[in-house]
Amino acid sequence: MPDAVVARALEKRYSAGGERAVAAIDFTVRTREFFGFLGPNGAGKTTTMRMISCRSQRSGGDLEVLGLDPARAARAVKRSIGVVPQETNLDSVLNVRENLVAHARYFDVPRAEARARADELLEFVSLADRAEWHVDALSGGMKRRLLIARGLINRPTLLVLDEPTTGLDPQARHLVWDRLRELRRRGVTLVITTHYMDEAAQLCDRIVIMHQGRILVTGSPAELIRTHVEPAVVELTAASAGELERLAAAVGPYAARHEVAGDRVVLHADDAEALLKTARDAGVEYDSATFRAATLEDVFLKLTGRRLEE
Repeated sequence: MPDAVVARALEKRYSAGGERAVAAIDFTVRTREFFGFLGPNGAGKTTTMRMISCRSQRSGGDLEVLGLDPARAARAVKRSIGVVPQETNLDSVLNVRENLVAHARYFDVPRAEARARADELLEFVSLADRAEWHVDALSGGMKRRLLIARGLINRPTLLVLDEPTTGLDPQARHLVWDRLRELRRRGVTLVITTHYMDEAAQLCDRIVIMHQGRILVTGSPAELIRTHVEPAVVELTAASAGELERLAAAVGPYAARHEVAGDRVVLHADDAEALLKTARDAGVEYDSATFRAATLEDVFLKLTGRRLEE
């Protein structure tokens, strides 16, 4: 099957000669794949999503969505994709079902068919018992699920989701995850941006990590962890900032990598227990130790840094 999205040297500038928000990136989203974009704020994720979903024109490079050029065939692309935006832009004047029926009309879905689709989708996102509610009466999690239902009203083959679970409690997040997995099983191609590393690891077949408009790495979550970080992490605490610095200097040489992060020394190693035994044998003292396996968040922080970017 042809790929769902293909970008080559894709570029976006918001002013002539201005800084590039997206800097000549290459990526491919395979048909029926769950594909994720990770990156700090300002990395270019949402800008890329806007170009894929025909909400922003590219400044350079090539882009194909479902075999079409969004710059030349925007109407055809829009009819074939669903979009779940980062902002909650539901119509508060309409009730839950009416939001879906009204949106269906943009795709020339007959009214009776639109109501049938709306009821089917409300059942799918567990909102059937809220069909007559006004939007303002919904919780944040319900609104996000309604946005997903709205994005599916035209039965898209490609669904683009920009941070779909931001602000949700764990129960609501897991319900959204279950529905997205079900769409994946049905053959829908999904493209998502998220700030939640566990979400990307749980859902995505492949991800890219972006930074300052560029793609740093591409691969499956497991592949990126295996390739870019050591498998084990040890976190040590000390009684004070001064003790923490001395602890880092003492134990750091025994690790493949180490860093001070807040009130902890974070050590990366192939064997956590062997690392700690070596440190103890050398007389290194600490208050407490925590062992864990390396995660996608360790990859993310290694590649993009711990410094906050606005």
